[in-house]
Amino acid sequence: MENLAGGNGPFVFLLALSVILLLLHICLQAMSATREVGLAWNAGARDVRLDFKGVFAGRAQRASDNFRETYPAFVGLVLALAIVGDASGWGLTGGWIWTVARLVYIPLYLAGVPYVRSIAWVVSLGGLVLMLVALI
Repeated sequence: MENLAGGNGPFVFLLALSVILLLLHICLQAMSATREVGLAWNAGARDVRLDFKGVFAGRAQRASDNFRETYPAFVGLVLALAIVGDASGWGLTGGWIWTVARLVYIPLYLAGVPYVRSIAWVVSLGGLVLMLVALI
């Protein structure tokens, strides 16, 4: 429990940054959906799931879905590292790699950049692996 009292500042900061990334995804998706299908649908119950016809709205939705696939793993790993510590420093490095790669991923996906976007995704996965290795 000693690690919870101090020395976990960088992990808490990464966690806060990840929430900002989540909010960015949510806002991009909501704004693009509203622009495409209107405020009434976006503010309503959304009983009918729409496949967005516009390129940007569809990409924003898929980028958000993709982020949410790895986000729970990141949160679990960063919290575990904050609790047990990261003597090697690899966990913090992995956390930064994941965060930066996920930030880079957003404009690449929205712009429809092939290959480089996939590289950013693989790099973010590498960050998660580093975090996991630091825990093991």
